[in-house]
Amino acid sequence: MKATILLGTLKKTGLSNTEVLCEFFQQHLEAQKIECSIIKLVEHSILPGTYNDMGAGDDWPKILEQLLASDMILFASPIWWNNHSSEIQRIIERLDELHDEIMAGKESRLAGKVGGVLVTGDSDGAQTIIANVGNFFNAIGLTFPPFASLTVLWDKQAKGQKPTKQELLAKYEKDYKATAQKMVQQLISFSKVKPATSAKK
Repeated sequence: MKATILLGTLKKTGLSNTEVLCEFFQQHLEAQKIECSIIKLVEHSILPGTYNDMGAGDDWPKILEQLLASDMILFASPIWWNNHSSEIQRIIERLDELHDEIMAGKESRLAGKVGGVLVTGDSDGAQTIIANVGNFFNAIGLTFPPFASLTVLWDKQAKGQKPTKQELLAKYEKDYKATAQKMVQQLISFSKVKPATSAKK
């Protein structure tokens, strides 16, 4: 199985709480023999738009190919003003053409794949992100299993705080190991549920 995590941190450099959470979760996926890659969106040129290919200089087509080749797709975001980051919103917008295909009567190209959500922050907003992303997953045909979200709300992740990577990993391991393991098992279980094929007319 293959998993791809779309990392929506806004930080190009320096320590990212959300990136460390992704690495923590990646370890739990790989412990179950799941090949996992993390795509740090801010490092790529993902042009604004709502189509699969926006022309020269657009990195999204290659990222989309990787998503379509994955069994599991995870959105990872910090909380900004009670919602997901602008990098995650850009991805939602770029996946709109897949939704257009569904609306035109075609089968979702994400059918049979499962989705999950990773969130870091220091205030409320995680539920809003999970609800919005879960609704989007539903609209594009991506299965969102129960218990397929992992949220870390810790005051040391607040803007201006500077926990070390070791402190973050220790926090995640101590308080969120069981949640991560359950989430991985849910993703595995639901990824094995294949969608019913349409009966031939």
